[in-house]
Amino acid sequence: MLTIMGLRIVCYLSRTCGSEEQLRENIQRALKLISERPPEGAQVQEPEVIFRRLSTEEAERLGLKGSPTIFINDKEFQPIEGQPQGGFG
Repeated sequence: MLTIMGLRIVCYLSRTCGSEEQLRENIQRALKLISERPPEGAQVQEPEVIFRRLSTEEAERLGLKGSPTIFINDKEFQPIEGQPQGGFG
C-alpha cells in the first residue's frame, strides 16, 4: 500500500511579497486534488503547510534566492532556475 504522509510544505516570503494569497490558493487547490483523487492504494494524511514572512537579513542567513521560496519535505521546489523571481528586501 502506498502512503502519502508526512508532507511538509514551507513557504518563505519577503515582508513585501504580494503573492501569498495566490500561493495559498494554489497549494490548497493542489492538496484538494490529491485528497480527492489519490493514487491507487494510497493513504493520504493532512499535510503541514507553513508560511513565514522574513526580513532580508533572515532570508540571506537561510540562503534563500527569491520570494516566494518553497520547500517540500526539505527540498527546494521554487524558485526555479532561470525564471523571474521577486527578491527579499
